[in-house]
Amino acid sequence: MRRVLVVTITAMLLAACDTDQTPVPEAAPSPSVSTLVPTPATPAPVLPQRPEKLRHGAKSDVVVQLQERLTELGYWNGTADGRFGGTTQQAVYALQKAAGLRRDGTVGPKTWKALDRGVRPEARSTSGKLIEIDLKRQLLLVVEDGRVGQVFNTSTGSNEYYEHDGQTYLADTPRGRFTVGRQIDGWRDAPLGLLWRPKYFNGGIAVHGAPSVPPYPASHGCARVTVAAMNWMWKNDAIPLKTRVWVY
Repeated sequence: MRRVLVVTITAMLLAACDTDQTPVPEAAPSPSVSTLVPTPATPAPVLPQRPEKLRHGAKSDVVVQLQERLTELGYWNGTADGRFGGTTQQAVYALQKAAGLRRDGTVGPKTWKALDRGVRPEARSTSGKLIEIDLKRQLLLVVEDGRVGQVFNTSTGSNEYYEHDGQTYLADTPRGRFTVGRQIDGWRDAPLGLLWRPKYFNGGIAVHGAPSVPPYPASHGCARVTVAAMNWMWKNDAIPLKTRVWVY
């Protein structure tokens, strides 16, 4: 009798299993190897290693990096060609002046930091196109509506006395607000030396190109820039006649 009861209960359980219509979920497939390994990130560009000192005469990709950053900040230095020539050195002078650093034209740690910080001079004017000449820092700024577009190393009056035709004069660049009144497109053989494509704004005082533009005051009163810089100013009409010139 007990055996019959066990058989009956077993049969009932099997019947219940046969009538269950709920599907048994299949096991999820194992993820492929490609989903387990992350896609490699694009490697960062490898920048050239900066030397401790970068000097005039150097040729390298680091010089290109220097030139491009100078241009980005507005320090005019021509084309980024990887050659640390006189034009790039002039831009480095200008940067060092703006940052209050030693004006040696050599790019060391302090000058690199000034580049990384984005040091650049600010204009004093707020509207119009004009030239600003900062006597203290020996900088020439091309400004439009209060924004400094280009920065140049300049060398103004030495503030030393000199003799000419038996008279004694002070080699100074007077402060004030002036206007470009005349210009010469070429060399002018002036009594005190050669002036390349001068733009006169105060009597015989002009912005002009010169073969030598040191990072300190050295002229008889004019604001010197390099011949290449003066050519750029003429080509880009940066100092047309009637341009205002602020000297401070």
